[in-house]
This record gives sequence, C-alpha cells and structure tokens, in this order.
Amino acid sequence: MAKLTLDQVEAIARDAHAHQTDKAGRPYAEHIRAVADGVRTRGGTDEQIAAAWLHDAIEDDALSREWLAAAELPQQVKDLVDAMTKRPGEDAESYARRILATPGARLVKEADLAHNADPDRLALLDEPTRARLTAKYATMRRLLGLTAG
Repeated sequence: MAKLTLDQVEAIARDAHAHQTDKAGRPYAEHIRAVADGVRTRGGTDEQIAAAWLHDAIEDDALSREWLAAAELPQQVKDLVDAMTKRPGEDAESYARRILATPGARLVKEADLAHNADPDRLALLDEPTRARLTAKYATMRRLLGLTAG
C-alpha cells in the first residue's frame, strides 16, 4: 500500500481538527498549518512536516492511537507524532526528554512553540491565561535547549 502524501496528511489533519478551536476561539487548522509551515521554513523533512500536521491529533483526541498505528505513514512520522503527544498528567521534564530522544522531534516542537508563543496570538487571550502560557512555553524552550525568540 502506498504511503500517504503530504497533501493527504494535511487533509486528514484538517478534517480531524475541523470542529476544534484554539484558546482564542480561532479555527485549530490555523495552528497546525502554522506549525507545518514553521517546520518547512526551518528546513524540516517531509516526515517532519507530516508530523507537524498531526502533532496535536492524538493529544486532542482528533485521531486515535489506533489510527496512527494503522496509518500508511513512515515509522519516523509515527514516532514523531508519538513524541509530540503529551501524556495525561505528564510533567514537562519527561515530555521534553521524550522529544529530545526522538530524532527530528525537537524541530517540530520548536515550530509548535514559536506559533503558540506568537505575541499576536497571545494578545487575544486574557491576561492570566497569557501569563500562564508564556511561562509554560518559556519552560519548554529552556528544557529543549532552544534560545529565546
């Protein structure tokens, strides 16, 4: 069976997140598109771009772990998506260790954090939420050894 193309992965991800919105009420597809674009502009591989499209699908229950296991995707894409999927109750340190231990995952998470921490995006949130998320993203950047910016 042929592997899914990037266009097919994008369509699956957009469909899976179609009824979801982000914390500011924007369509969630905007976030996954921005992360995929961020991976592309950072020189990411097709596998990393595919993982970017799917990076929140399991965590957000948009797609199941069973779907991912059965999907016609390279094992590296599955490994990247798994690494990016934060487990219920998992602390930031454990999550960061898994990302760092998975080849290619750090770049995908860097693109995710860059979009999550975008000042224009954060400006749409109330101050307590903005402060909480800004601190959360800064902690993850530090744990992953990413410089500010």
